[in-house]
Parts: sequence; C-alpha cells; structure tokens
Amino acid sequence: MKYILRGLTYVGIGLTVAVLLFVVGYIIFNGVPYITPSLFAFEFTVDNQSLFPALMGTLMIVGLSLILAVPLGVFSAIYLEEYAKRGSTFVKLIRTMTETLAGIPSIVYGLFGFMFFGVFLGMGLSLLSGTLTVSIMILPLIMRTTEESLKSVPDAYREGSFGLGAGRLRTVGRIVLPAAMPGILGGVILAIGRIIGETAAIIFTLGNVARMPNSLFDTGRTLSAHMYALANEGTHTNEAHATAAVLLIVVILINGLASLVTKFIKGRV
Repeated sequence: MKYILRGLTYVGIGLTVAVLLFVVGYIIFNGVPYITPSLFAFEFTVDNQSLFPALMGTLMIVGLSLILAVPLGVFSAIYLEEYAKRGSTFVKLIRTMTETLAGIPSIVYGLFGFMFFGVFLGMGLSLLSGTLTVSIMILPLIMRTTEESLKSVPDAYREGSFGLGAGRLRTVGRIVLPAAMPGILGGVILAIGRIIGETAAIIFTLGNVARMPNSLFDTGRTLSAHMYALANEGTHTNEAHATAAVLLIVVILINGLASLVTKFIKGRV
C-alpha cells in the first residue's frame, strides 16, 4: 500500500509539472515572437494594439487594491486570532462568512461592484470602482492566510513574551507578527495573482477602454481584459498571444520579487 501511494504521489507531481510546462511553453512559443516595440507605445491605436495602457492599469489596480485590502485583512485576522475569544460564536460566524465570500464567483463580485459602486454611489466605470471591488474579492483570501500564519506561530513565543512582562500589543507586534510574516506575504502573492488574472469583475467595474487612467474616476483596462478584447475580435490573435506572454512575465517578476522579500524577512526573524 505504501508503494502504491508513493507511486500515485509521483504520478500527480509529474502530471502537475507537465501541465505547467506545457502551458508556459505554449504561451512563450506563441507569444514571445510577436512582442514588438509597437506593443509598448504610450497610446493605444488600431495600428499598434499597444498593451502599455493596460499594463499601467494593471499595476495601478494591483497597488491600490493591496493598499486597501492588506491592512484591513491583516488587522482583522490579528483581532480574530489574538484578541477575540477563541471558539466564540462571533469568531465562528466571521470565519464562515469569510470562507463563503472566498467561494463566490468573480462575476458576482463584478455585478455587485457595478450596481453598488458604479450605479448606487455614482462612480461609474472607473479605477476607483474596480479597486474597491477587487479589494473586497481578495480580502477573504488575505484574512484566511494571515489567520493560518498566526496559528502556525507556537504559543511558547507568546507565553515567553508575556512572562518577560510584555503586553499583548507588543507581543503581537514584535514577536508574533514577524514570525508569521512569510506566510502573510504568501497570501499577498496569491492575492496579486488573482487581481492580475481577473477579467469579469474588472470589465464590469473598471471597464474595457484602451487608455491609461489619469485619475481614480477614469476608465481603462487591465492586461487580462486587453488580452480578452484582442482574442475576442479575432483579428489580433498574435497580439493577444504576445499580451499573454507579457502577462506571464509580469506575474513571474512580481512573484520573484515577493519571494526575495520573504527570504529577507525570514533571515531577519
């Protein structure tokens, strides 16, 4: 039985790696040859099909969404794990709601963002409407990963800090949070990946206009929406493949940078 389970594990690993290599190879093979300087022109035209405005829109919505969601998600998780009474009905209710929100399809978030932020609050299709919607989407993910990271910190750390006379706030800020930081950053990386790959909610809230937003109330598009628009037209398939390759490179660079930050923090803890 042991050898069967080990064999199934190896087969699963092999299939996972094979699928990953196939997807990455397909994107690179079909996209990299069509990456040209015209794709990075400052303004989009029907001739160059520039992805630069979409790239800037992607970076804007990622940065703004993280600024909103990360502090709120981390502080909420700290309260639930470190301050709230463990096993209380309130904590169970919040965790159930968080897990439920994490499983809602993105198009539902998009419709909610369009109706509430765009119509009810009058924001329309704008960078602010898209940022708020995406922030709500990634908030459950950041909360749950932060909670699990805090749980992984041994209680002996807390007890030792309390024994030396430190208060709860100092214990959480100086002992628990630095030890849990690598796991928290892992959740942030997952959140970044979801933001970059999101399309439905972005189109419903930010819009799908090939321009770079000049303010929070301007419309625009992201790389995923740009790729969808090009592929949907059917006349710019090569540019769509090139956009997919650039999107893959952006994800790899962001994940690599986050991994370096995580290793740096681990070395300091």
